This record gives sequence, structure tokens and C-alpha cells, in this order.
Amino acid sequence: MTAIAPETSRTPLARSSSASLSSGQLPRWAPWALLGASFLIVAAPFGLAALSSGTGFNVAGTLILGALLYLVLITVISRIVEDGRKAKDRLITGVVTVAFALAMVPLVSVAWTVLANGLARMDGLFFGSSMKGTVGEGGGALHAIMGTLNVTLAATVISVPIGLMTAVYLVEYGRNGRMAKAITFLVDVMTGIPSIVAGLFAYALFALIFGPGIRMGVMGAVALSVLMIPVVVRSSEEMLRLVPNELREAAFALGVPKWLTILKVVLPTSIAGITTGVMLAISRVIGETAPLLITAGFTDAMNYNLFSGRMQTLPVYVYSQYAYQGIPAEAYVDRAWSAALTLIIIVMVLNLIARVVAKIFAPKTGR
Repeated sequence: MTAIAPETSRTPLARSSSASLSSGQLPRWAPWALLGASFLIVAAPFGLAALSSGTGFNVAGTLILGALLYLVLITVISRIVEDGRKAKDRLITGVVTVAFALAMVPLVSVAWTVLANGLARMDGLFFGSSMKGTVGEGGGALHAIMGTLNVTLAATVISVPIGLMTAVYLVEYGRNGRMAKAITFLVDVMTGIPSIVAGLFAYALFALIFGPGIRMGVMGAVALSVLMIPVVVRSSEEMLRLVPNELREAAFALGVPKWLTILKVVLPTSIAGITTGVMLAISRVIGETAPLLITAGFTDAMNYNLFSGRMQTLPVYVYSQYAYQGIPAEAYVDRAWSAALTLIIIVMVLNLIARVVAKIFAPKTGR
């Protein structure tokens, strides 16, 4: 008897490449085509209304209504061509994508606005001089940049050791004890305190020691550290909890004491996440204005000493340039925008440095 060869079935690749409306599956270009058609359908009446009334085209309304129309069309067509389960999947995927796009709108808008307005004064004079003796045009923000770096560095030096050691106690020693629960509760409360409260606390603390009316850069560092410590504690605590207990037990089995296990095993394993948490804490406080306005004050001259005299910072510089405009007003506004852009660049550079540090000191997983 002659064996009959089985019929060769079509491969999944061939089936997917020939997907059409009659195959029970939408082709890959269908969602993009529906998205473009939705925007065109919605844009038509908005365009006619803009032409008839002489007003500008409503871009925001077109994007929002077009996205809603797309969600309706993709769900209905998918339910007709495919099935209800696939239609729900496409609907949820569309909702998540639209939510992501809406979340990106203010971020992109703020970044574009600061970039467009801040480039006007990004020159050598802005980065190489202070505002001492400057009235009107000219001047720079060197004193504010150095003040921001000094105050933020001092706040980091104060808050990171305290926050990291607190997290180590909560994870390695405290466990579920009463002290650990009390510390966790206080940290959660401190996370939500207004920044002005931290500034008032630092001012009251130094006023008791040096008298009322005192303004120093170290006061601003203490105020920022009050805001940083809870963020460092919570982020470091979560990273330390992610370290597998098997690593600790392996070190204990070799006779390594607990403190050395924490220092040589636990912390190096979680260093990448801890570094990220520290950078989040720095980004949280580097743009604060109210506590620094109360504690460090503002000045037009250079001051590198944290323990003597007022110290200008970039957030306070932006506020003072915009709030107390002189003649011409455009010069003050341009300096404010450039200082805001400089602050964003500093945060971005610090985040890049943190990623490099985390990559260098992270444990190597390869052989």
C-alpha cells in the first residue's frame, strides 16, 4: 500500500501574514488606519468651525475626541470581525495607551516651554557671573547654581546616612517590633508634611541657638534633609526587602557576622535601587522654594560658606527674578526661565551619574 503523505498545513507565519477581515483577525495595519481615520473624522468639523469663525484650530479637542472615537471603533470592529475577548483586549490596550499619552502631555509641554524660553539667556555671562551690582539687563546665576549645589550636597550628606541606617534597622533588626512600627508610622507621616513646615522647623531650631533673624545655607540643608529622610528610608527599605534571604543565610552559614553580612552582601546587592531612591529624594527637594526662602534667604552676591550669611539657590532665584521684575521686565523673565532650565539640567545630570554609579557598583551576575 502506498503511504499517503499528510497534507502540509500552513505555518502560523503564513496565516498571520495573510490575515484579513474575512479570516477572523484584524490585520496589523487596521488599528493604525482606524486611529488615523478617527482623527480625520473629528478634525473635519473642527477645521470647518475654525475657518468659519476665524479662530484657531482646536488641537486639544481633536486629540481627545479622536482618541475616544478610536476606542469605540476598534472595539466595535474587533467584536464584529474577531470575538468579544479580543475586543476587550483591544479596548483595554487602547485605554492604557491613551492614558499614557495624556500623562505625557503635561510633561512634554513643560519641558518644551522651559526649553523654548530658557535658551535665551544660556550664555557665558549667565553661568559666569552673579547678580551683584546688576540692574536691568545682564547678570547671571552663578551664585544661585553654587548655592543649590552646596545646599543640596549638605542635605544629602545629612539625610542619606540617617535614612539608610534607619532602613537597615527596620529590615534587619527591628522586624515587626514596636519600635519598628513606631518608626514606620512616623516616616509615613513625615512623607506627607508640607515643605513650608520643614522650613519653619529648621528656622525655629537655629533661631533658638543663634537668635531670630538668622539666615544661613546650612539651615536650608537641614530643612531639605527633613524632606529627604522619609523618601530615603522608604525607598531603601523596599530595596533591602527585595534581597533574597538565601544570600543572608549563606553568609551566616560561613560564619560571617550579621553586620558584615549587611555591609558586604545586603547593601551591594541592593545598591542600584538604593541609589535610585536617593536620586528620587534629591529630585524631590532640589526644586523646593518655600523652605529655602525662610532659611537660606536670598542674596545677589556669591557665598560659598554654608555657615555664614545668606545663600542664594536656583528655586529662590527663579522666584525673585519673576516676582520682583525691574526694567526691562523681559530681562528678569529671561533669567528666570534660564534658571529653571538650568535646574532641570542639573537634575538630569545627577540622574545620569546615579545610573552610572549603580551600574558600576551593582553585583555582577555573570560568570
